[in-house]
Amino acid sequence: MSNRQTKTDVILIGAGIMSATLGTLLKELVPDWNITVFEKLEKAGEESSNEWNNAGTGHSALCELNYTVEKPDGSIDINKAIKINEQFQVSRQFWSYLVDNNLIRNPQDFIMPLPHMSLVQGEKNVEFLKKRFEALSNNPLFQGMEFSDDPEKLMEWIPLIMQDRNSTDPIAATKIDSGTDVNFGALTRMLFDHLKSKNVDINYNHKVVDIKRTSDGLWELKVKNDRGSVERHTAKFVFIGGGGGSLPLLQKTGIPESKHIGGFPVSGLFLVCNNQEVVEQHHAKVYGKAAVGAPPMSVPHLDTRYIDNKKSLLFGPFAGFSPKFLKTGSNMDLLSSVKPNNVFTMLAAGAKNMSLTKYLIQQLMLSKEQRIEELREFVPNAKSEDWDIVVAGQRVQVIKDTEAGGKGTLQFGTEVVSASDGSIAALLGASPGASTAVHVMLEVIKKCFPQHLIEWEPKIKEMIPSYGMSLVENPEIFQEIHTSTAQSLGLSDKELSYS
Repeated sequence: MSNRQTKTDVILIGAGIMSATLGTLLKELVPDWNITVFEKLEKAGEESSNEWNNAGTGHSALCELNYTVEKPDGSIDINKAIKINEQFQVSRQFWSYLVDNNLIRNPQDFIMPLPHMSLVQGEKNVEFLKKRFEALSNNPLFQGMEFSDDPEKLMEWIPLIMQDRNSTDPIAATKIDSGTDVNFGALTRMLFDHLKSKNVDINYNHKVVDIKRTSDGLWELKVKNDRGSVERHTAKFVFIGGGGGSLPLLQKTGIPESKHIGGFPVSGLFLVCNNQEVVEQHHAKVYGKAAVGAPPMSVPHLDTRYIDNKKSLLFGPFAGFSPKFLKTGSNMDLLSSVKPNNVFTMLAAGAKNMSLTKYLIQQLMLSKEQRIEELREFVPNAKSEDWDIVVAGQRVQVIKDTEAGGKGTLQFGTEVVSASDGSIAALLGASPGASTAVHVMLEVIKKCFPQHLIEWEPKIKEMIPSYGMSLVENPEIFQEIHTSTAQSLGLSDKELSYS
C-alpha cells in the first residue's frame, strides 16, 4: 500500500476551537487556499475545547477576580480586565458575522445569556469587591454591573447559595446580566461542519508524529493514519493548535523560538449536579476568590451551563496533577518535554512554584466528601448524593524565561510562538483561551502573513467591525456593536437594554 503524500497551502494540527477559528478566518480571506486538518481523535472539539473540559464562561472579565489586581496603594488595576473584555467582544463580532451570513446557524446551540457574578466573604474581601465594582462600573465595557452586600438582595440573586447560610461573616456580590455561557465544543463542531462544506480536507484519527523543514523551505509532516501507516504532507504554513499536545510538536520543529520553553500540566475535576431540582434553583456563573497558592484557573465557581440544550450545574474546578499533556495523552509527556535547552528553565520553575506544587498535591489527595465540603462554602445545604465527579481537561501552563519574572516563570495566559519567517506558529497555554480565540488567531494572521494584511484588511473589518480600534476609547461604537451582536446571537431579548 503506497503512503499518501500531499502538498497543500495550510496545515492545521488539532481540531479544536483555535484551528476551527483560524481555518474559518482564512477561508473567508482567501477562499482558494487549500487547507488540511489533522486530528488524532475521531472527532472535532474533544480535548480542551470540549464543553466538559472547558468552563465556557465566555471570559470577558465580568466576574473573574484574578483579572483585577489590587495595587500596593490599594487602588484596583483594571487594565487586564479591559483587555480581556475587548478580546471577547472580537469573538462576539466574528460569531455574529458567521450567523448573519448563514455560515453557521442556531447560535442558541452554543451561546446563551447568563448573569456573571463575583462572590466574596470576609470584611477585607468585601472591601476589595466594592473597590473593584467602583473601578469597573464607571467603564463603558462593564455598564450595568450591580453591587450588593445586603443578604436579602443576595437571596433574590442567588437563592441556592444564600439558603441555610448561618455564617456571620460579611458577604457581598457583584452581578452583571450581559454575561454569557459558551459551549465551545458545540461551536467547534459547527465550525468544522462549515469548513467541510468549503472543501477543507479534515482527517480524524491522524496523529502528527514529526515536523521538519525541507530544503525548499516548506514544512513536512510525518502523520500516522488510523490504519497505522505513515503519510507525508507538506505545506507552506503550519499551525499547531493541539492544546497541551502543541509543545512537543513545537519542539520537533527545532525553530529557535521553541527553545527555553517548558510546559507544566495541571488537571482538573468538577462536581456536576445530578438533581435537576437543585439545578433549577441557580441561574448564574458565580466566581469566588482563589485559595492562596492556587493557579488562577482553579478559582472556585458555581456555574450554570447549557450542555446539549439542557441546563446543568457545575462546581469546581479542583486542580490536580497528571504528567499527561492531553486527557488522551501519555504519562511520559512531561518527562519527554524536558530538553537540554529548557531543563534549567523547568528546574527554576519547580523551585519557584513550591507553593503551587504543594497546593496541587493537597488537591489530589481530597476525598469526594472533602470536595463536597468545599462546595458547601457556596451551597451550604449541598448533599453528597446530588453531585458526581467529572474529570475536566488537561491544561499545560507555559514555562519560560521572562524579563519580569526571571528564569522559569510560569505563564498563566495564552501564548503564540511563531517562527521569524511566519511559516509556522503554535498556540500554547490555557485560560482565557477559547474565549479569545478570534483575537488570538488574528494575531497569528498578523504575525505570519504580514505581506497580505493590506489586501485582507477590508474583509477583516467586515467580519470584525472594531478591528484595530479600542472599544473602551469608543464607547458609542462599543454600544452599537454590543447591541447588534446580542441581536445576531439571540441574546438581546434577555440582556439588559442599554440606556
